[in-house]
Amino acid sequence: MIFDVLTLFPGMFDSPLQESILGRAIQQGLFQVRAHNLREWASGKHLTTDDSPYGGGDGMVMKPEPVARAVAELKQRSPAAKVLLMTPQGVPFKQRHALELARETDLIFICGRYEGFDERIRQTLVDEEFSLGDFVLTGGELPAMVMIDAISRHLPGVLGSSGSVERDSFADGLLEYPQYTRPAVFDGISVPEVLLSGDHGRIARWRREQQLLRTLQRRPDLFEQVCLSDEDRATLDRLKQLEQIVESDKT
Repeated sequence: MIFDVLTLFPGMFDSPLQESILGRAIQQGLFQVRAHNLREWASGKHLTTDDSPYGGGDGMVMKPEPVARAVAELKQRSPAAKVLLMTPQGVPFKQRHALELARETDLIFICGRYEGFDERIRQTLVDEEFSLGDFVLTGGELPAMVMIDAISRHLPGVLGSSGSVERDSFADGLLEYPQYTRPAVFDGISVPEVLLSGDHGRIARWRREQQLLRTLQRRPDLFEQVCLSDEDRATLDRLKQLEQIVESDKT
């Protein structure tokens, strides 16, 4: 897969994409990230990519022409590429989006700056709009990096173990269970006995219970979107009862 990024600051993508898992995957040719300076498609003496908004107001607005030229050229190389806009107005980016986008052939990210985009960019060039959350950043570069990281994890060979993706938080809609490694005792806290038992059935049941408990405690809203088995529901009901007992003891 090729990730093409349209930005005024392509240098921002250099260091983060040279390190760790992503750096190794790029070196191995498992995917490519190409950061393009939008000014390459701007015109005029100053290669202007923004202008003041019609109707007045603070800030500057990204002009449609440079973005349109850039997308058109990139689409010539990869006609099936999906165009994504990084914007606070987009849908919240979720794990399911990462999985869906990993199935695309190529992706084009449009990263804005200043006050925003000319609305015609949205109307004529963009397939989907994404946001990382209900907050505003100085530009779309960081969201694009986050999405590239999340999407690339689902590409074949990027992670050493496919099971790593399957066990991630949100992979099945729930938060991940607690993880432990050596030493068996640290700062007076011991690794749960079940993880040392060698009984894989018990370990699997404990991990699932911990997933349900952690999600109940930290992100109960996720249960609205998760398909639970009858055994999961029974475990969840028991955990809720225990949580109520704990809360009543505190009062």
